[in-house]
Amino acid sequence: MQYLVTGTAGFIGFHVARRLLADGHDVTGVDGMTSYYDVELKRRRHAMLREYPRFHGHEFMLEDTEALTRVVDACEPEVLIHLAAQAGVRYSIENPRAYIDSNLVGTFNVMEQARRCRVGHLMLASTSSVYGANAAMPFSEGHRADHPLTLYAATKKATEGMAHCYAHLWSIPTTAFRFFTVYGPWGRPDMALFRFTENAFRGLPIDVYNHGQMQRDFTYVDDLVEAIVRLAGLPPKQADEDAVGSSPAGPYRVVNIGNSEPVNLISFIEAIERATGRETIRNYLDMQTGDVPATWADTTVLEAITGFRPNTPVSVGVAHFVDWYRSYHQV
Repeated sequence: MQYLVTGTAGFIGFHVARRLLADGHDVTGVDGMTSYYDVELKRRRHAMLREYPRFHGHEFMLEDTEALTRVVDACEPEVLIHLAAQAGVRYSIENPRAYIDSNLVGTFNVMEQARRCRVGHLMLASTSSVYGANAAMPFSEGHRADHPLTLYAATKKATEGMAHCYAHLWSIPTTAFRFFTVYGPWGRPDMALFRFTENAFRGLPIDVYNHGQMQRDFTYVDDLVEAIVRLAGLPPKQADEDAVGSSPAGPYRVVNIGNSEPVNLISFIEAIERATGRETIRNYLDMQTGDVPATWADTTVLEAITGFRPNTPVSVGVAHFVDWYRSYHQV
């Protein structure tokens, strides 16, 4: 099949594209190569994808409508997986405009292309952050998500709404998946696992927010990819007013992708210490603005659609990341 994947030099986009290529599909990738974090890491990922003859990589921002149109016309995608975004919960406080340009304008351009080429399945990444101030656990797609706590979360919730409109107006089969703290090899340097591992090896302190009283539904990247690949072949076919997460007004659904087993932050840090063989120096701090004390995915919808539920234990996933980190940084 012909896939167009945005964000292929990013952490998740790279893993999704590599899996699709390994499965024998044609993948056209687009990435803006922004400097939010180390561009060299992004170039290394793209270089690995270019080793596959069926990969065709392009570097431009999704706000560039003409460039995007040319790429879509050339590849004629059957499935469009939109993973590119300005990531980072805390950075949205420092540089909010980046989220408007990338997450709203860029996503609008992607949706216009999906409409224009009548794509068979539009898939786009959302986030568990959209649940915001919702306190009901575990987070279910049927819960209201009307109180985002950061602009990042607000832009992601907005893209869900935009995608629903396009599914309704143009009958585009659409799946929005909400990620829960994805981690693994080739991960982003701004995420806790990377920073904690780096500082453990360097003997530097790590910042532990809310004095460690936090829980996260950590999702190993291979599990996330498996869920996306399975969902790709199962587009929603019609409006469904009864199914949780589905729309009564078009072929649209929202799906949580998480491990459904929240892990205490201290336990996560202890897994890093075991994998690195280093004891961390902990700097306990208060909760950060816009953060939440816990996340927990209800994966009933994902399991009902695909028969799959992420299940990689944190101890295993963290060890895989640390092995990659040692190799990549020659520690």
